[in-house]
Amino acid sequence: MTSLDVVAHIQRLRRYARFLCRDASDADDLVQETLVKAIGRADQFRVGTDLRAWLFSILHNTFISGTRSLARRQQSSTVGDTELDARVAPAQETRIELRRVLEALDRLPEDQRRVILLVSVDGLTTEEAADTLGLPVGTVRSRLWRGREALRRLTRGEDATPSSLRIIGGNDVKAC
Repeated sequence: MTSLDVVAHIQRLRRYARFLCRDASDADDLVQETLVKAIGRADQFRVGTDLRAWLFSILHNTFISGTRSLARRQQSSTVGDTELDARVAPAQETRIELRRVLEALDRLPEDQRRVILLVSVDGLTTEEAADTLGLPVGTVRSRLWRGREALRRLTRGEDATPSSLRIIGGNDVKAC
């Protein structure tokens, strides 16, 4: 592992960090902390394994650790949606659509959102995402499918949960 190998992954790390932190400066701090840890632990990297997945694991675990310690320090601090409401909606149609998708992504459960970001945005395979998150591959695939389905529903203005049950050999039945 050389510094050039690590530098090649910084943009992807930043993109994932921005989705996790939702703040550009916090994301840059997270990426910097990830890189410091990676350099400090370079001897733990196994040659022949995927450097990208290793770096994403460090970033993810650093974020989780930081979130837990922040939660301990701020027991009852909550942030309202006033920051989102104060923004002016962009005039361009693609930006409006992007905002709708990002808002829908924010409404997903954290476990589904992380898997979608790693696989759909950062291009990791489900196996790499499973390694990054420390989960079984089947769990990652299930969360990815459920998350994408919920995201589709939310962007269409529907409820995120499926509204019908399928009876094998029968007809769909509306859920109560």
